[in-house]
Amino acid sequence: MKLLLASQSPRRKELLTSLGFDFEVVKIDCEEIIPETITIEEAAAYLSELKAKAFRTLIAEEVLLTADTVVAAEGQILGKPKDENEARQMLRMLSGKTHQVYTGISIKTVDKTYTETDVADVELDEITDEEITYYIQNYKPFDKAGSYGIQEWLGMAKIRKMSGSFYTIMGLPTHLVYKILNEI
Repeated sequence: MKLLLASQSPRRKELLTSLGFDFEVVKIDCEEIIPETITIEEAAAYLSELKAKAFRTLIAEEVLLTADTVVAAEGQILGKPKDENEARQMLRMLSGKTHQVYTGISIKTVDKTYTETDVADVELDEITDEEITYYIQNYKPFDKAGSYGIQEWLGMAKIRKMSGSFYTIMGLPTHLVYKILNEI
């Protein structure tokens, strides 16, 4: 099997490598727009399937892996922040509260697409404005849903409790990826 990872995320590359898989990174261009009819719980899977559908036709022995992570708080999806101001707003919203992180994966073969979503609850301590400024200036979280990475300073310093997979929060539910790839 020739595994294709459709992600530019260094975290996903690192995790897939650590799982022991050889793969080639490919690029998919598609507009990631979530229709209003899609629930928060369905959004990550919807986006991962959207990416899988946008990829060229696979040939025999190729397997495509796509993924998407969404952070949900107060009934809304927090995507990647457009700028420092939006990152600051998101982090203030998450401060001192519990939020959900959904990561959807799609694994596509020539004749079938397997899609799964994993969810984790994350409870953060209060984050001061000074800490938010420090984090944004030093870690530039503009490529991360919800404006933070669990593996970075904010995750280490402010996560009080989590329920679910650390790797789902990081952006790839490794246990699901491993299970599905070993079954096909």
